[in-house]
Order: sequence, then structure tokens, then C-alpha cells
Amino acid sequence: MKESLKSEIKKLTDEAQIVYVSSVNQQGFPNTKAMLYIIHGGLKTHYLSTNYSSKRVAQFLENPKACLYFCNEAAFKGLMLTGTMEVCTDRSHKEMLWKEGFEMYYPNGIDDEDYCVFKFTATEGNYYHGLSNVTFPVEEL
Repeated sequence: MKESLKSEIKKLTDEAQIVYVSSVNQQGFPNTKAMLYIIHGGLKTHYLSTNYSSKRVAQFLENPKACLYFCNEAAFKGLMLTGTMEVCTDRSHKEMLWKEGFEMYYPNGIDDEDYCVFKFTATEGNYYHGLSNVTFPVEEL
């Protein structure tokens, strides 16, 4: 993959404030939700926080297959990553994402039982821009 394309993909994920997260429901249908994008460890690993009591957590505990979608609507660029989602409830993951103000959602603070972290591990990507569509193994970047 060309360095310019790698740079475009990295910029898209670095600038993202919202990411679309897809899970699979009990009937086998995809479910997609917009979530605040928190942090990533390169293109392969992404972290988001959510409520443990959410529908999405239950879906990922049953079926870890997942998809993240990043987009820049104005430039008509999109990146789809497929992989697996892990639901993390350990303190180290929770500390990694905790931000001041989260107390509004999690009144018991970082140890609130309803606070958890999604850890997404990508295996494949598909990048779209300028009538070009490139599928690649995430290891390639």
C-alpha cells in the first residue's frame, strides 16, 4: 500500500470524534450505533467506553464479531474495519479511558459496575475515497 494512502487512513482515524460501531443481534442481523471515539493504538486496536447494561455489551458478549466505520462526510472518505470486540471490566482498561465528567454517567466513579470498555481488534480494512476502494489486511499498516 502506498504511503500516501496509509497517511490518509491514519488522518481519518486520528481526526475522528465519532465512530460507527456494528454488532450482531440474536437474530443474526447487524446493529449499528454512533459512539464517541476515545483512543486507538494504531489501526489495529481501538478503545471506547460504554455502559455495561447496554444492549451492545450483551450482543458482543454473545458474538464478538464487530465492525467500526470512520467517515469524513465532507470529503466522502470512509474506512471500515472488521474484527472482534472484547468487553473489558478490569480497572486498568477503565482507568485508560476515564475522563473528568464521566461521573455524570457513572455516579460511582471509575469502579461503577455499569462502566466498561470496548476493545476492538481489527483484522481487515476497507478504505473508500475518490472512486477508489482498497481492501487490506490490517497487519499491512
